[in-house]
Amino acid sequence: MIFSSNPCLGPVSMKFFERETVNRNLRTPRPSLLPYKPELSVSALYRGSRVGGDFYEFLPLSETRTLFVLADIAGKRAEALHIAAAVQDAIQERAPELLRDGNANVSDGVTSLTLELNRSVMQAAGGVRSAPAFVGCLDEQFGLMHFVSAGHPPALVKGSDGITQLDPNGLPLGLFSHATHDAQISVVPPGSSIVMVSKGLIELSAGHREFGLERVRQILEEQSFPSAQHLCHEVLERAAKFAEQPSSFGPQFSIPGFRSSNEPNDHTVMCLMRMAYQTAAAD
Repeated sequence: MIFSSNPCLGPVSMKFFERETVNRNLRTPRPSLLPYKPELSVSALYRGSRVGGDFYEFLPLSETRTLFVLADIAGKRAEALHIAAAVQDAIQERAPELLRDGNANVSDGVTSLTLELNRSVMQAAGGVRSAPAFVGCLDEQFGLMHFVSAGHPPALVKGSDGITQLDPNGLPLGLFSHATHDAQISVVPPGSSIVMVSKGLIELSAGHREFGLERVRQILEEQSFPSAQHLCHEVLERAAKFAEQPSSFGPQFSIPGFRSSNEPNDHTVMCLMRMAYQTAAAD
């Protein structure tokens, strides 16, 4: 930091060329382990530009109940991942207490967990920090998903009768300490897929067009996929090809040291696919 030597002006700080100090206390979340269930195909894939704060987590709660979270935490990547680590701790500690019991009210449990994640974001950030998030709990026994979409891009549920869009039903996490979120319910029978994408993927631009949620919907309408991993891979591949399209205004130039308004963010796709097995007829 540079200070003025003129006593009349007093100390004047100039931060234009100050090198950032690395905070050695910042943490990063542990790698999320995909649950293994024969009746459930699960995947999460991303292409990271190392400028975003996309974070996902899976947590098997019982043989038929799985928690999953996808969040996009605002701010510099190191700080965002530090907050994600605190969110992960809260998920690992509180989700089993609220949702593992077979007699637990799943809607109430997801609501309570979301409120605690909201407090975890604000506490780790030391104040306000926008963190759009989708918090869901899939209960395979009853074919239901209880969820809170806190300012997150809509999730899509593909079933035999079409595609259902689950719009946000609350503000992003990290904005208000006393924000309320109420869990909603969606039917997810065997053979259905739950698909979520990050804001960075939806806002991926080529020229003056965005990739958008509608293109994700089209992919789900056009194809059937053998696994969640195949679905996630196809969405990311389509997004990459879309970004490579030339602009109608001619080639785009990149100047070192200057961030383009079209520079990509993290692109994340998450999918939970309930497998539809054919049962043999009884003799």
